[in-house]
Amino acid sequence: MTETDHKNNKTHLDPAKPDAGSSALSPRSDMARRYAVLIMGIVIMSFGIAFCIKGDLGTTPISSLPYVTSLMSGLTVGTTTIILHITLILLQILLLRRKYNPIQLLQLPVALAFGWTIDLALFIIRGVNPESYPARWAVCLLGTVLVSIGVACEVIADVVTLAGEGFVIAVTKAFHLPFPPVKIGFDVFLVALSVVLSITFLGGVHGVREGTVAAAFLVGLMSKPLIRRFSLGAS
Repeated sequence: MTETDHKNNKTHLDPAKPDAGSSALSPRSDMARRYAVLIMGIVIMSFGIAFCIKGDLGTTPISSLPYVTSLMSGLTVGTTTIILHITLILLQILLLRRKYNPIQLLQLPVALAFGWTIDLALFIIRGVNPESYPARWAVCLLGTVLVSIGVACEVIADVVTLAGEGFVIAVTKAFHLPFPPVKIGFDVFLVALSVVLSITFLGGVHGVREGTVAAAFLVGLMSKPLIRRFSLGAS
């Protein structure tokens, strides 16, 4: 289970609605604070993904496809992440049609920032190249912890979701399905597609290993207490 379990079909992005738990702040100040938390979360999550990649024990489920397609295409992981997120935004529009809220297009600049920051993070930690298995696990777990913190920041900010979560929410709305199984199915689909593409075009499995399984379980477990502790209240 991942971050999306904490935001099950929540309505986002109502800048005019003040935070009930932060009456001392004006709506504008509260929204600025929320976007600051979101940006912080994107940066932390990007470094988490970068460390998972450098650990070479498999990246997070939603990053597995961008990672594999980056190996196939020669593009950066950040670029393929942006392409995936744009695709998911378009699919949301196709699924929801007139019910699609145009303010969800804010997922696009978030996707651009996310992709660029992943590439920046990979550049900054380019010298991190663990060789032993325990060292690789240490780097992978560090990445998982950072992803968990980033996810918690995204949920706590409660302003705009990343496109992956937005797509899952769109599916639940379009087909009247419960959120958790759709999210799990989406993650499984991304991992399975990554494995198939990797074997077909790269001659072996890349980006999906024991670290992917660990991230799938640990991110939700570690982000939950942070979300409960630092919640900003309803937006």
